[in-house]
Amino acid sequence: MSSAATPDVATAAARLRALLGDRLHEPGDAAYATTTRLWNGAVQRSPALVAQCLDAGEVADAVRIAARCHLPLSVRSGGHDWAGRALRDGGLVLDLTGLRTVRVDPDTATVTVGGGTTAAELLAAARPYDLVVPSGVVDAVGMAGLSLAGGYGPLCGRFGLTVDNLLGAEVVLADGRRVTADPRHDAELYWALRGGGGNLGIVTELRFRAHRLPGVLAGMIIFPLAEAPDVLRGYGALVAEAPDELTVMSGFLPGPAGEPVIFVCPFYSGPDLDAGLPWMDRLRALGTPLVDQIAPMPYADALRMFDGGMVDGNHYLLRTRWLPALTDSAVDVLVDAARQVSSPFSALAVHHFHGAATRVRLADTAFGLRGDHLLTEIIAVWAPGERAEPHREWAERTSEQLAPHALPGGYPNLLAPEETDRVRLAYGANWPRLRRAKHRYDPRELLTAVPTLPPSAH
Repeated sequence: MSSAATPDVATAAARLRALLGDRLHEPGDAAYATTTRLWNGAVQRSPALVAQCLDAGEVADAVRIAARCHLPLSVRSGGHDWAGRALRDGGLVLDLTGLRTVRVDPDTATVTVGGGTTAAELLAAARPYDLVVPSGVVDAVGMAGLSLAGGYGPLCGRFGLTVDNLLGAEVVLADGRRVTADPRHDAELYWALRGGGGNLGIVTELRFRAHRLPGVLAGMIIFPLAEAPDVLRGYGALVAEAPDELTVMSGFLPGPAGEPVIFVCPFYSGPDLDAGLPWMDRLRALGTPLVDQIAPMPYADALRMFDGGMVDGNHYLLRTRWLPALTDSAVDVLVDAARQVSSPFSALAVHHFHGAATRVRLADTAFGLRGDHLLTEIIAVWAPGERAEPHREWAERTSEQLAPHALPGGYPNLLAPEETDRVRLAYGANWPRLRRAKHRYDPRELLTAVPTLPPSAH
């Protein structure tokens, strides 16, 4: 939230203290450092106040106080936005990590979660019923942030993006009103939330469609870097013909000694897991596997393969490109980037978008790209105390070299705050409608989130 008026922090603090008691944190408080620490150690922000809210009523009251006192506002849910937009310098942070209730209804196959719930918490609650909701690959990510801008993940081919499974939401608008957004209540807000990010309101509860999935055939196959060109070309050809039940991630990870290795990570989610075995054999045949960990397992267990990938406290910078296919030229760029990586912690990831996610009509949600494509993540990582420039240059150079082979825009959840031109392009034909929705629900453009929407005059 932003305003030309001078922020009145003292009055806001007094009113919020009366509302929240010791759940209001100011610089110097014992809990302030904890509530303003994010997994990305490169983010260094100093909010004036942190309000730990426990229900939608407290969120609404805090929003009204921030408005009256002209305080900039940000929202912390999962806190996994790499750019740290959960924290605003000099502003009020609405900390939703206390809103973590999960309610599973196996009869209707729905799961309702609070605005601070993580993917791991949702999946753990749904697991006794053999139910899942499509998620990303990092289970510590908040479901609200993941959902509102899209939600790529290992089940998108069979069940769509996370946002495609969002049935409704409870929302606090920028003026403090509490509303319901679903097909029968404020359908336009419901449309805009599904891809438009957290710029329309503060989501305090989400209701998802769940799917019966007792297990997946999944795991990691790792090949030496020398085989990367052949592996990537073979991967590109295989995913172009993969069935809905098979979604395959690929990319480069640090090997045992820090050297890059290339991986493919399939998730086969069909009702008969044995039907996925020939596909696993085809993936193994892409090269000479150094590691082969394919096995049937519960979906939540499969996600734990990625638990050690992102270490809290390291410094991160991400860039992203949408590729229509893995052409030879795009393969060359990715392999060269892996060979020239600036840090033993950095990585490249290629996410597979196909199947059910492509059969949602473009106009049905705000999400702006429904054709088959590959989402590329360029993940620069370095240790605290190191100079950022070499790692930033590696990520920027890789992104620029991929640009001629890429589609316009990019995944809004990964675009940097300054990449507003690419945000607009990411929504394509949906951009004018999303812009009108932003003006309708937040006419003073008080809310900023992921993605950072360009102002209406842009």
